[in-house]
Amino acid sequence: MLLQRIGNKGIRLGTLFDRAAARTPAGLVVMDHDLDIAPQLGRRPTFTELADLIDDFASRLWSVGVRPNHHVVVHKSDGFDISLLACAIARIGAIPALLSPKLDGETVATLVRRIDQPFLITDQEKLEDNLPAEIFDITAAVLLTKGSYDQATELASLAGVTRVPAIPMPPDHPTLITHTSGTTGTPKLAVHTGHTFEARYRPQATVFSAVPKREPVAVHVSFVHSRMFTAMPISILQGHTLIVLKEDDPETVGDIFAQVPPGFIEAHPNTFLRWEALAEDPRGPLANVKYFSSTFDAIHPRTVSILLKASKRKNALFAQAYGQSEVGPIAARTYTRKGGADFDGRCVGSPFPGMTGVRVVSRDGNPVTKTNPGFIEIKSDGRIITYHSEHERWEKQVNDGWWRMGDLGYRTKWGCLHLLDREVDEIPGIGSTLEIEDKLFTRLHELIEVIIIPGADGVPVPVVCTRDDKPLDLIAWKSAVIGLPKLAAPVQWRLQDVPQTATTKIKRLELARLVAGGSDGAGEGAAETGTEVEADAA
Repeated sequence: MLLQRIGNKGIRLGTLFDRAAARTPAGLVVMDHDLDIAPQLGRRPTFTELADLIDDFASRLWSVGVRPNHHVVVHKSDGFDISLLACAIARIGAIPALLSPKLDGETVATLVRRIDQPFLITDQEKLEDNLPAEIFDITAAVLLTKGSYDQATELASLAGVTRVPAIPMPPDHPTLITHTSGTTGTPKLAVHTGHTFEARYRPQATVFSAVPKREPVAVHVSFVHSRMFTAMPISILQGHTLIVLKEDDPETVGDIFAQVPPGFIEAHPNTFLRWEALAEDPRGPLANVKYFSSTFDAIHPRTVSILLKASKRKNALFAQAYGQSEVGPIAARTYTRKGGADFDGRCVGSPFPGMTGVRVVSRDGNPVTKTNPGFIEIKSDGRIITYHSEHERWEKQVNDGWWRMGDLGYRTKWGCLHLLDREVDEIPGIGSTLEIEDKLFTRLHELIEVIIIPGADGVPVPVVCTRDDKPLDLIAWKSAVIGLPKLAAPVQWRLQDVPQTATTKIKRLELARLVAGGSDGAGEGAAETGTEVEADAA
C-alpha cells in the first residue's frame, strides 16, 4: 500500500508527548479520573506535564533493569495511565504488552506465560483479587502503580531516579503488543511495529486533518486497545484538547461534555448506544459535536440517527470505520441526518485509496452475492507482524498477502463493502443476524441491546436488554418481528450480565452457551434476568 509506506518512520510512541508538547506546550488532556501513577497532576494535565511524567516513569523502569527488547506486561486497574505507561516502556526500547483490566486472572497468567518471564506492572487490587499466586513465578519482577504487596516493588518508591534519554528503535521493531477481543476463546497477542502503527494511523490522520484545532476531541476507547494508540497521536499531535473518558455513564459524561463541549467524539458502538440518553439531556452535551466516529463493531442505524439529531452543528457527520485489531481501519463511510434511521447498516463503506485493499472470496465457487456471501479479505501495511508465540495461527489467516478477517459479506457493483456476519456467528437460513438486529433496534426504541444467537431447535433466539431493565413490551415486540425470519421467544437479560470484551463487543458464542445451559448470567439478586418472555415471535 504505497501511501502507507512513503516516508514511514514509525509511530515513535516513546516520544509522542514530547513532540506534542513541542508543538502545543499548554495543550490539555481532560480526564474523568485521577492517574494512579500521578494523582497530583489532577484531571487537566498539559502535554508538557505528561511528557515529563512519561520520561520520569521510563527512567524508573530503567532503574529496575528494564532494557531494550525486554517485554513489560501492563495489567492494572482501569485508567489512562495504562496508555501512558505503554509510552514510557517504549521510550526505553522495551516492548509493552497491554492486558485488559477486564481479563480474569487465569487468562492473564496464560498470556504472561506466552511472553516468557516479562516484567509485570500491576497494582495491589489486582494481586489480591484477580491474579493467581503463580504470577510471581512467571514474571521477572512485579511493579506496583498503587498500594503495596510482598515481593512487589512500588513504582512510587523509585521517585527521583536519574533520568535516562529516550532510546530510538527502528520502525520494524515491535513497539506494542495488544490482545484480540477473545470473543471466540482465549485472546491472541497481536504484535505491532512502529511501521505498522504509522501505516494504520495515516488514513485516519489524513481525514482528521480537516477537523479545526479549536475542536476538543473526546475519546472513550479501551486503554489497552490499538485504536487508543492512533486516536491519541492524531489528537495531540494536531494540538487538540483531548478528553479521555474511563467511564461511559451518561450522567458523568454529560457533566464533562457540558464543561468542555467536544467537537469530535470517538467511542465504541455500544458506548454510543448508551449515549443515546445524552440526546435528551437539557444541557445539550452533544450539541457541539461536528463529527462522531466509531469502529470495532457494527453500529446500529437508530443510534447514528439519534446522535446526529442531538448535534446542533451544521452538516454534522457520523463516520464508521470497518477494521480489526490486527489490521487497523480498512474501509469507511459517513452518515448525515438526511439518512434517518432506515439506512442500510450493513454497508461499511469503501477502502482508503492507495492505502487499503478489500476483496471478497467465494466459499463455494459461485459468484459472491448478498444471498451467497464470501470471505472478506484485506491488504494493509497496518497489519500486525505476528501473534506472539503463535505465529502458525497468524500464518493461517494470510493468503498471498491477503488477511482473512473472519467476516462474511459481499461488494456491490459500486465497490461498497457489505458486512453480514462473523463466520462463527452465521446461522443457517438467516441471511444476516446483524441486519435483523438493526431492524429490531429501529423498531423498538426501548432496546439497548439485542443479540440473535442459534437456538437448540434451529430457530434463532433473540436475547434482549431494555433501557432501565424494564419488562419487554410484548405487544410492541410482536409488531417489530413482522416480516423478519422466524425467531424464538425473546430472552431478556440485564446488559451488565451479558458477557462482553474489553471493547464492549458481545461474546456471542459464550452467550449462546449460557442461554443453552439455562443460565440467567446474573447469579444472586437478579431474579428478572435471563427470563424467557412468552411471546409469539414468529
